Amino acid sequence: MSATAAAEGAAKPKSNLIKIIVIVVAVLVLVGGAAGGTWFFMKGGSHAKGKEAHAEATSGDEEEDEAPAAAKRPAPVYMALENMVVNLADPGGDRFAQVGITLELGDDKVGDQIKQRLPAVRSSILMLVSQRTAEELLKRDGKDKLAQDIVVEVSRVVGLRAPRPVRAEGEGDKRPLSQRYNGPIRAVLFAAFIVQ
Repeated sequence: MSATAAAEGAAKPKSNLIKIIVIVVAVLVLVGGAAGGTWFFMKGGSHAKGKEAHAEATSGDEEEDEAPAAAKRPAPVYMALENMVVNLADPGGDRFAQVGITLELGDDKVGDQIKQRLPAVRSSILMLVSQRTAEELLKRDGKDKLAQDIVVEVSRVVGLRAPRPVRAEGEGDKRPLSQRYNGPIRAVLFAAFIVQ
């Protein structure tokens, strides 16, 4: 038995040595993997930045022209008003219009100002529409004139500066573009327009 005990005693240090080697190799693999992953992500990030810098350097004036144009025009802010039904000024008083209006605004501050005076704004718009006849509202010019009057009236009620129509660009054309304005209220958009 002593020979067997001696063999078992010699086997234990070898198995402990194997366990230690396996643990050391596993730790080295984990540390190496972490270091390699860190290097890969760090190298990949700087490589992507380098591509972006190269793209910016080679793009030239094209992007420079687009960036200021985008900076000049912020995203529009829209404010939808509830649909309004109003009797028209036709003889007999049996004609009416249902109008859905969305205002295009310069920014959120203008929207807040309009919300504070919304009952007065809606009343003013209803008064404007009720002064029109069905014949006027069925024509494009009539709708354009109504949109212009709405911009002026809402600006007045809210206390905003008077709008200026945006002029058409082209061969000396000085006509205003329909429903486009430079000011806090940029446009009146008709979401619904029914005349009966």
